[in-house]
Amino acid sequence: MPAITGKEYMDRLKNREIDLWHNGEKVKDILEHPAFKGVIKSQASLYDRQHDEDIKDVMTYSSPLTGDAVGTSYLQPKTIEDLIKRRKMFQHWASMSGGMLGRSPDYMNTVLMSLAASAKLLKGKTNCFPKRLIDFYEKAREEDFSFTHTFISPQVNRSQLYFEDSKEPIAAKIIDETEEGLVIQGARLLATQGGITDEIIVFSPGGVTDKAFAFAFAIPSDTDGLRFISRDSFVGGDIVYDYPLSSRFEESDSIVVFDHVIVPWERVFFYHHLQVSNTFKNESAFTPFTLHQIVSRQVVKTKFMLGLAESIVDTINIREYPHVQEMMAELITAYETMTALLIKAESNAKKDAFGLMCPEVAPLQVATSTFTKVYPRIADIVQLLGSSGMVSIPTQVDFESEIRPDLDQYLQSATLEAKDRVQLFRLAWDATMSAFGSRQTQYERFFLGNPNRLVRELYKSYSYELTKHMDYVKRFLS
Repeated sequence: MPAITGKEYMDRLKNREIDLWHNGEKVKDILEHPAFKGVIKSQASLYDRQHDEDIKDVMTYSSPLTGDAVGTSYLQPKTIEDLIKRRKMFQHWASMSGGMLGRSPDYMNTVLMSLAASAKLLKGKTNCFPKRLIDFYEKAREEDFSFTHTFISPQVNRSQLYFEDSKEPIAAKIIDETEEGLVIQGARLLATQGGITDEIIVFSPGGVTDKAFAFAFAIPSDTDGLRFISRDSFVGGDIVYDYPLSSRFEESDSIVVFDHVIVPWERVFFYHHLQVSNTFKNESAFTPFTLHQIVSRQVVKTKFMLGLAESIVDTINIREYPHVQEMMAELITAYETMTALLIKAESNAKKDAFGLMCPEVAPLQVATSTFTKVYPRIADIVQLLGSSGMVSIPTQVDFESEIRPDLDQYLQSATLEAKDRVQLFRLAWDATMSAFGSRQTQYERFFLGNPNRLVRELYKSYSYELTKHMDYVKRFLS
C-alpha cells in the first residue's frame, strides 16, 4: 500500500473500535465528535498533500521494497539532498497549520525511522529484538501508519528519590509474561493525539531502575484493555471565523491506561534490559533526527507568528512607533536565528554510525532550547501589539445580525474593513490568548521536557567544542 490519502486515514479511524473517553463519556463517532473532528479533517488534508502533483516528489519517495510512493518522513537519508528533502516535506505539512500541529504524523514517523536505523544497538542483547523493530518500521512505512506515543509516567511524586510502592501499578509496567506476549498494567502520560491514530508507540526514555519499567513496543490503538482519557477540549466552536485555529488544529492530549494489555511478542522491541532502556534513545539516531523535524516546524511557526504580528502592525498603522519597531525586530531576530541554526545543522551534516546523513546536533539543540524561551515572548509580543483589539472581537453571528452597521463603523481599521480586521484579531487571540493559544505556549515550553534539562544536556554534549575553545585561549596567551 502506498502513501495514504486523507479519506483512507479517516476510514481507518472509523473502522477502529478505540476506547477513547472525553468529558466522562465514551466517544462513539470520532469523526463527528466536536473535540476531534476538526483536527482529524486537518490531518486528513496533510495526507492528501502527499498526492499533490506539484509537490509529490517532495512529499514521497520510492519504497525500497515495492517501488510505491511512500511518505518522505519515513526516508532514511543517505545524502544531504535527502536531508533537505525531509525538511521541505516537514515544512510543507507545518505550513498548513502555521506550525500549530506539534504532533503531525511526520514527528513520530521520524522517531520510528531513527530508532529502526539504530537497531544494531540491540543486536545480541538479552530480551532485545532488532529485527522486530526493523520489520515494524517497514510495515509502518508501507502502510503509512499514524502514531501517538507516550514516554512520561504519571506525576505522582517528582522527588528524585521517589520509588513507587503502591499495590496496584500507577506507572505502566510489565506485570507478567505469557505465550502471547507481555502484560502491561498502569498508566502513561501525555499522549498528544491519543485515540485518533492507528497505533501507539510506548518507550522507556531512560532513568529506569526497575526492569519492570524497561520496555519498548508498539500496538494498535484499539488493542483490548487500552484506554485513552482525553483532557477537556480547547475547541471553542465549529465556526472557523470565530476559532480559526482551535476549530482545526486542537490535537488534544490523553492519559493512556493499560488494563492488563497484552503486547504480542512480535511488537516487543526490547524489555527487562535496564542498560538498553537507559541508553538506547541517546545512543541511537533519535536526537538529531527528531530535533531536525522539530526545528523545521518551529521555524514555520515563528514565521507564521512574525507574519501575524506584522499584519496587526499594518492593520492599525502603528509601524512608526519605536517600541513597535523594537518588538518586531525581536521577532525578526527569532525567525532568522532559528532558520540559520537549521541551515547550519544541515550544512554540517555527516554520515553517522548507522549510515545516515545526520544533521549536526549542536545547532538543533541550541534552537530547541532557545525556542522554549522565545515562543512565550513571541506570544507576548503579539498580545502587546494587538492590545485592546485582542478583546474587541465580535463573532461571525454578530456580523450577520442587524447590529452590523455599528460594527462596520466602529471596528474598521486603517487598512481593513471591520469584518476583516476582527477576523485577523480573532486569529491573534486564538494563537495566544484562548485556551488553545495558552496550551500552545505551555506546549512549546515543555515540548522536550524540562527546559533546564535541555540546556544542561547542551552544555554537557558541547564539551569537545569547549575544549577546542579553551585551547585557543591558551594559544592566545602563549
